[in-house]
Amino acid sequence: MSNRFIQQVLKTQTNVLFLMGLVCSGLIAVSVGAIEIPVFGILANSLDQMQETVLTQIRLPRVLLAGLVGAGLAVSGGAMQGLFRNPLADPGLIGVSSGAALAVAVLIVLGGEFAGTLGLYGMSVAAFSGGLVASLLIFRIAATSGTFSVTYLLLAGIAINALSGAATGFLTYLSDDQQLRTFTFWTMGSLGGALWPSVIVAASIILPTIFILMRYARSLNVLMLGEDEAKHLGVKTKDLKRVVVICAALCVGASVAVSGMIGFIGLLVPHLIRLMISSDHRQLIPLAAVLGAVLLILADTLARVVVAPSEMPVGVLTSMIGGPFFLWLLVRQFSNRFGI
Repeated sequence: MSNRFIQQVLKTQTNVLFLMGLVCSGLIAVSVGAIEIPVFGILANSLDQMQETVLTQIRLPRVLLAGLVGAGLAVSGGAMQGLFRNPLADPGLIGVSSGAALAVAVLIVLGGEFAGTLGLYGMSVAAFSGGLVASLLIFRIAATSGTFSVTYLLLAGIAINALSGAATGFLTYLSDDQQLRTFTFWTMGSLGGALWPSVIVAASIILPTIFILMRYARSLNVLMLGEDEAKHLGVKTKDLKRVVVICAALCVGASVAVSGMIGFIGLLVPHLIRLMISSDHRQLIPLAAVLGAVLLILADTLARVVVAPSEMPVGVLTSMIGGPFFLWLLVRQFSNRFGI
């Protein structure tokens, strides 16, 4: 058998395993909680009225939203790492998260009765709008160089992150106890407000951007050779940078809008795929989407049950798990490189 055939078989097996993991994690997530819903009952469609209501109105939209957010964050992280040619790059570099946080802080602290009337929908709209404005501003600043340089993009992102952080800190200083509590809980990240409308809106933004980024996977592979080499091989690098930045901004903006700030998914998942399977973006992007969905679904399930009947913010849990694990990966990679 040829090496190409063996590689294709291994690739197919990997895809099947990842998809099976996604299905299993979804079944576990919808069955675990204050009201247990047996997996056999779900598959056999033999649930009672209460179980069916909990499944269709609470658990299922929450699991689907967790999968969408996890996939969006992971894919945007993988695309940004390919664009910057740095496995430690993060979607937060382009200022989407900080812009979203600033907009939510403005709404909570200065919105008054208007913010109370809109509720969670107001924070979602503010977060998406703030992230989009920040990314467009960074995009405009980076484009002033005439070549849409990645260096300018990174520097503009750092500057916008710093300014947004300072403005958010000032608004936090002005806030009262209730406003501070609301904003703090939003920054911790939670999927507790998942409803079918938010699932539909998130899916309408995240899924198309993932498919667009998958179409540019080969160009991202070529870009890893260097920008000049990519141009010689026919890649329109300027268009590629625009597409990746816009799609990543839309993915992160939509995710932050419905879930708040959730860390380490966009940084850790693509890095894991590169270490375990492949750095080929044609495989990395779809597998990152599946693994990101699986990890956030399981993390949200754990957040619901670990301190029951209360609920831990899922962003806190992903940081508690992802931070030490990522440090271990860095130490392991450093040790392997220098033979320590």
